[in-house]
Amino acid sequence: MAMVAIGENGGAATPPPDHRQTAADGGKTDLVCNSRDSPSPSDRPVRVYADGIYDLFHFGHARSLEQAKKSFPNTYLLVGCCNDEVTHKFKGKTVMTESERYESLRHCKWVDEVIPDAPWVINQEFLDTHRIDFVAHDSLPYADTSGAGNDVYEFVKAVGRFKETKRTDGISTSDIIMRIVKDYNQYVMRNLDRGYSRKELNLSYVKEKRLRVNMRLKKLQEKVKEHQEKVGEKIQTVAKTASIHHNMWVENADRWVAGFLEMFEEGCHKMGTAIRDTIQERLRGQQGRDLLGNGNDSDDEEYYYESGDEYYDDDEYYDSDEK
Repeated sequence: MAMVAIGENGGAATPPPDHRQTAADGGKTDLVCNSRDSPSPSDRPVRVYADGIYDLFHFGHARSLEQAKKSFPNTYLLVGCCNDEVTHKFKGKTVMTESERYESLRHCKWVDEVIPDAPWVINQEFLDTHRIDFVAHDSLPYADTSGAGNDVYEFVKAVGRFKETKRTDGISTSDIIMRIVKDYNQYVMRNLDRGYSRKELNLSYVKEKRLRVNMRLKKLQEKVKEHQEKVGEKIQTVAKTASIHHNMWVENADRWVAGFLEMFEEGCHKMGTAIRDTIQERLRGQQGRDLLGNGNDSDDEEYYYESGDEYYDDDEYYDSDEK
């Protein structure tokens, strides 16, 4: 719970001349006040009150206090914090002790003074005692101590001394505790690994061993999954490379085959030409030798062979050799 009170200008008694709060009194060392910034009619800071539990103090708390501090150009912010007894009775168990919660508030730069043991429900007497001009808080209703569901800020709202602040979405003490509970086993193992004993963590012997076994199995599963992902990446890389090489081969295959056929055809043509030239050369040489032989023979134009009584003419003989 976080409440802020803001008073009307000049509606409360003037604070003491020295607005500095000592560490012993639970406040900050300096008062943030600038009378040159739109001072109230009485030329004093407007005293604004915000209250709450402030367990596990986070930036959502700080932002609400910042809004309360900036409610007026010249604001003195008092922050009340309920003690453990009241908080545990009306809200529930806290993570931090009351002294830890008080100290957290003292280190917030927007807070000028911390009021310990703040009441769950504020009344006129409390406002007068601390010279509070306004109470600042978000507009959500908070149940009072009556059990009837009445709003704890009903009184200040009725008298027109309530200043609304806005909550910060996505962050709250309950949300932080929920995150821890959700991942309870991991946080337990985290603390066991850092040296906390199972007794300090309220764990039985069996529970501790079960957690350790489960965490080892989980780590093993993560390693297997990581290895599978790496293998999958390598397979994809090889597949892509093979696909690229296949595409390159297909693109170049036609060109390679066409080039081979062209070279083969050219070679065949050259070889055919060479064979023809060789044959023609031999024929010309044979004809030349025949002509020379005919010039040295007798004048007889015909040859006679006794075998078979066949007759061969010279021209017919040479023609048959050529064939």
